[in-house]
Amino acid sequence: MIQFRYYQSGDEKLIVNLWNECLLNDPITQKRFRNLVLLDANFDPEGLRVAIDGEKVVGCVYAVRRLLPMYGTDLERDNGWIPFFFVHPDYRRSGVGGRLMEEAIGFLKEAGRKHVFFSSYAPNYIMPGIDEEAYPSGYQFLLAQGFTKLYSPIAMDRNIVGYQMPEAVKELIKQREAEGYTFRTAEDCDLYDVIKFANEVFNPDWGRAIREGVLQGLPMENILVARDGDKLVGFCIHGGYEGVPDRFGPFGVDPNQQGKGLGKILLHLCLTKMRAESLHGAWFLWTGEKTTAGYLYKKTGFEVTRTFHVMKKEI
Repeated sequence: MIQFRYYQSGDEKLIVNLWNECLLNDPITQKRFRNLVLLDANFDPEGLRVAIDGEKVVGCVYAVRRLLPMYGTDLERDNGWIPFFFVHPDYRRSGVGGRLMEEAIGFLKEAGRKHVFFSSYAPNYIMPGIDEEAYPSGYQFLLAQGFTKLYSPIAMDRNIVGYQMPEAVKELIKQREAEGYTFRTAEDCDLYDVIKFANEVFNPDWGRAIREGVLQGLPMENILVARDGDKLVGFCIHGGYEGVPDRFGPFGVDPNQQGKGLGKILLHLCLTKMRAESLHGAWFLWTGEKTTAGYLYKKTGFEVTRTFHVMKKEI
């Protein structure tokens, strides 16, 4: 008889094993599961629901709500997230997934949440949303559970073997430097400005990623900054998420400074540095395909490798 309960100590190995049996495009290690789930400041074991058959975990749905503000005092009290779910192939279409999702949503509802998202959770999102191509049955399951599609971010990759900075970009750097712009590796004196800029102009998760990345050993030379005189107007990072050196981002330019090629410069400077470190590629998980950044990436040789759907359910 299948039992349904929330996480207990000792489940983690069984959960990781089942994860890797189900989510073939997104395997995980015990260390990553520990860091992204168990050590997350927002982790509550009652949100990690599991289905047990004998001594086996045969299904899992994870629900989380914010206990620690991402920035300031905002706990996003109306929002909850489902970062991942999976059911053993032998137990699909048997009601196991539906029961687990019902319990996970119930956990969020009891916590006063009104909106549930799959899976745009920060700080420790595993993926931006559901990859319909990789997991068509998972996408259909979310639709059947009352989730609707909000938007579809893309992941992109670029092979940088043989990469060389274009001459046009070199000339653009000279032109902007003559106008008073500077582009250099970050120093301690830049950190406050970069984190504040990331938090307030873009996304508090970016500021968190920078702060925690440096605390966890992110080399300062992996952070590039652009200034207009003394004013910070852009930054670019690689290796900032989970210490993966070829993972690009976060990356942003002051919206008031767009149209001057500052983003192009920072991107190419970062690729130049990554190639100098003998990296063979650059990749990231999340951008809008038809955004300014998306167009820049495509012009720079990045290719779309995955498409995700961010989903939402009202409760």
